[in-house]
This record gives sequence, structure tokens and C-alpha cells, in this order.
Amino acid sequence: MMYTEKVITEFTNPQYVGELADADGVGEVGSPTCGDIMRIYLKVEEDRIVDARFQTFGCAAAIASSSMATRMIRDLSLSEAWDLSNADVVDALGGLPAGKVHCSVLARDAVRAAINDYRTRRGLEPWEAGPCECCGGAGCGSHPENG
Repeated sequence: MMYTEKVITEFTNPQYVGELADADGVGEVGSPTCGDIMRIYLKVEEDRIVDARFQTFGCAAAIASSSMATRMIRDLSLSEAWDLSNADVVDALGGLPAGKVHCSVLARDAVRAAINDYRTRRGLEPWEAGPCECCGGAGCGSHPENG
């Protein structure tokens, strides 16, 4: 299995690692298939993500995907961050081996879980996730809530 230089860089020198004690939203997702667990923390001001941090227990692809996702959502509106796709994360990493694409799905799902936690804490309805991008809701195993 070959990782791109960008994946290796994000894995060996991840940015925005750690917990935000005063987070406005926290999302945690995991994959029972591979054992990866991701937690994303958001600090939100005026509907924009002003800080994002992550804690990930998992493989190089999971850590790199978490690092890249937190990098990509900083300074975005919540709706822009919600629209971040796992393909966006994979592209930013220069690709992932086929068996590791589920890590990018977990990163996307953790961002969405954090946004919905933020919304719920403010008495707002959580946003709905559409069908999975990688399996179309057929149930790829990376996100049991979708299929």
C-alpha cells in the first residue's frame, strides 16, 4: 500500500491536533470494521468555524484525513463545512489507497457530527446527511447510520 507524500506529511506532522476545551461542537465517529475513531472539535463564531481540532485513534490514513479535514474547514461557514465531501479530502491528500478511502468518509462524518452537535446545543434541528458518497447508501460498513 503506497501513500502519497501529502498523506505521509499529514500523518507525520499533523496540524490542529488536540482537544478544544471550550468547543462549541464535538463530533465523534468510529468504524467497527477497522477500529478507527475520530473526534472533531469546533469553535464557531457568527456561523463560521474559527478553530477546529481533532483527536484520532487509527491508521496513517485516518490521522491524515482528520488533519486535512480540520485544515480545510477552518474559516468556512457551517454550511460550507457540511458540504465538504470525502472526495474533497482524498483529493487534498493526493489520493488514498482504495482500502483506505473509508478514512476520508469518517473525517467527513466527524465534521458533520460536530456541526450537528453545535446545532443541537443551540436548540436547532440537526441537518440530514444524504446518501453515502462511496456506497450510495448500500452500506459500505464505514458509517452504519447511513446504510
